[in-house]
Amino acid sequence: MTLRPRARLAVALGALLGAAPVAPVPAAEPGVEASRPVDTRPKILRGVDVEQRLGAALPRDAIFRDEFGRAVRLGDYFRGKPVVLVLAYYNCPMLCTQVLNGLVASLRVLSLDAGKDFEVVVASFDPRDGPADAAAKKKPYVAEYGRPGGGSGWHFLTGSTGSIDRLTKAVGFRYAFDEALGQFAHASAVYVATPEGRLSRYFFGIEYAPRDLRLALVEASSGRLGSPVDRLLLYCYHYDPKVGRYGAVVLNIVRLGGVAAVLVLGTFLTLMVRLERRRGRETAAGRPRSAGPIP
Repeated sequence: MTLRPRARLAVALGALLGAAPVAPVPAAEPGVEASRPVDTRPKILRGVDVEQRLGAALPRDAIFRDEFGRAVRLGDYFRGKPVVLVLAYYNCPMLCTQVLNGLVASLRVLSLDAGKDFEVVVASFDPRDGPADAAAKKKPYVAEYGRPGGGSGWHFLTGSTGSIDRLTKAVGFRYAFDEALGQFAHASAVYVATPEGRLSRYFFGIEYAPRDLRLALVEASSGRLGSPVDRLLLYCYHYDPKVGRYGAVVLNIVRLGGVAAVLVLGTFLTLMVRLERRRGRETAAGRPRSAGPIP
């Protein structure tokens, strides 16, 4: 069977970063302490991971440079709107590009607009990247996003080792540099943060469901974004940090279905009662008067 390019990439990433098989450990004899499972992944990958730190504060005072070379604080992009955060280095040969491709494909589906409803901040974790690299990386994604004013909502940052370390540690993003290849080994994810700069949601992989991103943005904004339908969906779907996506809450759906059934039944009975009363009035109005007693 021939795999499509993205499927081949997913298989490769799964083999590389998705926790390579751990050697089985025989059952310990009674009274003998069981040994820990042996991690058979390559040494450089053993520290590569994303540890979810929901609710953690981002270092808003950390200094970076934007794609124009201007010194900025991370907090400059938390201006009353939720933020979609991406950690990616701009000369990555494969994975970072796939993460950004998946993000822009998902955001294009949303009716919410970058720059108006939320901000997108892409921060490089490679201190060798500079503003020229950031500007070159930004250009095709803003073009692909294709919405008026989209460039003002997408920000590509570079920074010093100190600022990068503060940000990656706050997010729980652990990576390693492979000296032999001259590349970074890292996992793939995007993050949603509240307008106050606290991590709200993690989405893993290279494809992100538009529904999940929309619900995450609505939730991060404390309901200021979205519609009543979105808030209804948030009652029925809750974020599961174990899998990094929203799943249906069966009990809440059953409750909502019960309320809907009661409302429908109540509306039907009300209409039937009104119809019967109207028929009764019409019958009474059309009844012939009696002639009275005959002398």
